[in-house]
Amino acid sequence: MKKLVIRSAVPEDAERLLEIYSYYVIHTAISYEREVPSPGEFRARIENTLKKYPYLVLEEDGLIQGYTYAGPFKPRAAYEHSCEVSIYLAHNADRQGFGRKLYDALEDKLREQGIINMYACIADPVVEDEYLTRNSELFHQHLGFRKVGEFHKCAYKFNRWYNMIWMEKFIGEHN
Repeated sequence: MKKLVIRSAVPEDAERLLEIYSYYVIHTAISYEREVPSPGEFRARIENTLKKYPYLVLEEDGLIQGYTYAGPFKPRAAYEHSCEVSIYLAHNADRQGFGRKLYDALEDKLREQGIINMYACIADPVVEDEYLTRNSELFHQHLGFRKVGEFHKCAYKFNRWYNMIWMEKFIGEHN
């Protein structure tokens, strides 16, 4: 039986996390970045996130297979109970339950911080193609997120236009 561990990311994880993320930058429209960040830039992103928000990795038998993190929804103080979340799995590690496990652990950490609104900004195809399907939207929907907004043809990658959607999930009470 394979051993799964979810733990907080550390800056030393940057190389493996960048390896996972690079696939999405180079081969998909899931990330709207066109250039792979440098290892130093990616490490700095991790360090910056960890100052205030959770950044979690899932290891299977010691190998990181995915990661998730939260960040500010907006920089204003009134948004302190909201955050934006992201998740990436190794491209060959999907459909094993890793995404749910990571998001469940992230939600627990966010609740401890007083976060009650989670938002996900998701690339969405005008028409599904070899670079982008609706799998991310369906995954988030399966986990209880609901679509609350859509921007049409706002991103251009691989010589075609893509949409962006916002999805939200409440993980606490609005008292």
